[in-house]
This record gives sequence, structure tokens and C-alpha cells, in this order.
Amino acid sequence: MEVFRTPEERFAGLPGFPFAAHYRDVSVDGAHFRMHYIDEGDGANGVVLMVHGMPTWSYLYRRMIPPLVAAGYRCIAPDHLGFGKSDKALDDGWYSIERHSLALGSFIEGLGLERITLVCQDWGGPIGLRQAVDMPERFDRLAILNTWLHHQGFEYTAAIRRWQSLWQPGGAMDQAQGCGLVLKNFLMSFPHGAAPQLTPEQASQAYEAPFPDRASKAGPRRFPLSIPIDGQNPETAAQQQRCWDDLLSWTKPLHFIWGTADQVFTEAWGREWAARHSQSTFDALNAGHFLQETHGQEIAGVLLRRISANAGESN
Repeated sequence: MEVFRTPEERFAGLPGFPFAAHYRDVSVDGAHFRMHYIDEGDGANGVVLMVHGMPTWSYLYRRMIPPLVAAGYRCIAPDHLGFGKSDKALDDGWYSIERHSLALGSFIEGLGLERITLVCQDWGGPIGLRQAVDMPERFDRLAILNTWLHHQGFEYTAAIRRWQSLWQPGGAMDQAQGCGLVLKNFLMSFPHGAAPQLTPEQASQAYEAPFPDRASKAGPRRFPLSIPIDGQNPETAAQQQRCWDDLLSWTKPLHFIWGTADQVFTEAWGREWAARHSQSTFDALNAGHFLQETHGQEIAGVLLRRISANAGESN
């Protein structure tokens, strides 16, 4: 299998990203990759593990890291295989949510991470929450941003269905192949005034940086097509159902921080999910789907206040 490594010069000069690159070798189903991650802070108060989704990378968490480090946390933000500075398999068929989950599990175990606060959004939800289900002893609390877990009765929004259709072979996103375009359009269509933030042009550059050509975008292409809509991807659906069922008995702190202008994972869905857990908290932000991009410092502040106030605090 051919593996691509994005040249480092593609990432030169990205605004607001002073973090040193760290790498760890991971093996998944006999294939070997170099996985990139940010590693900042001394960890006196534990680890914050930040898991990104589609079509982003660890750059998405750059504004959350400084306040969390200042509060005594070790911030770990890995890039999924096929994203960011991590190695990229060039075979679309190699990618699956199971393999992403195995890679992240290997990464956590390899670094020996414990006392983890998980921060997850988009596909980072199913992949990150899988780790908390499989290794609960390593996790202290969960912070869930706009995401989901497939389960019986879950209703996919029109926005999710439209998003998946755009990435079907021959669809608009499959043809345009614009990962940076997704974030550029987001900032253009939903301005927030949360300064400082990227201009749409800077967003396009930052999120297109990992992908110099169509072949390198195999990982992003597969994420939308992995959504278990209408019986698609039954293995992924089964794993998410298992995680949903297991998390219903989760007794540790659980904090929902939600962008309420998101049409993909709506405020109503976020509140419905939070209501399943008696110990959960729910904080609403006037933000869209990529809330870390526009409200990163605010999210960090909300999380730190919730941790300080006591995880069992009511909504």
C-alpha cells in the first residue's frame, strides 16, 4: 500500500500555530504509519485529549490549547491517519472508522495516557468515545461538542444527508476536493465576531495545507461515505450502537458544549443526548458546526469552569 507524507513546507506560516510537531509510529492491520500530534503542557492536572473530525486536523484546536495549558493540563491533539501531518494511505478503500478507532487506541496506549479529559467533535465523537468505552479507566470526564453516536431511532438531518451526497463519486465535493473550501465557506456563511480568528482565505489555506493533490485526500473522502445512514456501513452502525448503550451507564462527569447554529447536529439533538445522563451539563454557544474555530478560547473557559464547579452540577 502506498503511503504519502505531506511535505513540511506545506504547513509553513500558518497563523496561530506555534506548536512543535510530535510523531508516534502506529500499526493498524499490518500497515505502519507515522501519526502526528501536538503535545503541550506539563499535565499537573491531567491530560486533555482533543479529537478532530472532518475535514479538519489538530490545527482546529490551536485556540483551546493555551488556556488549558495555563490551567495545568497536558494537551494532546492527534491527527487522524490521512489528515494533517499524519501519514496518508492513498487507497480510499483502506479507510474505515474501525481502523481510525484502532489507530487512536494504539496511540493512547502507546503514550500511556491516563486521567484523560476527552474533547471530541464531528467524527471525533464516535472515534474518541469508543476509547472511553473500551478503556474507561483511562478517562476522567468527557466533553462532547457537536457530534453523534448512531443508535436505534437516531434521525439524520437533511444537512447530514446533503453532506454525504456531495461526497458521493461524481458529487460536488468529490469533484472539487476542497477541504479548505469547507472551512472557508463556513466562515463566510456564519460570521461570529469571535476575534482573533482566521479570514476565510486563511481558513482555506490552513485546512487545504495537508492535501497537495486529489490522491492525498483519500481520508477525507471516506469520512462522509462512512456515515451509517439508512443501513449503510452496518459494522460502523453496530459499533456506535454498542458505544451508545455502554455510555448510558457512564457515571463520570460529562459536559456537552454545543454550537447552536449547527444544522448538522442541532441544538435539539444535543439537548436530547445530554438529557439521557443525569450528571451531564449543557452549555450553548452561538456557534456553528466548527465551534472550535470560532469559539476555541470560550470552549476552554466553559470546560475549565465546569471542571472547577464540580462534574455533578445540574444543567
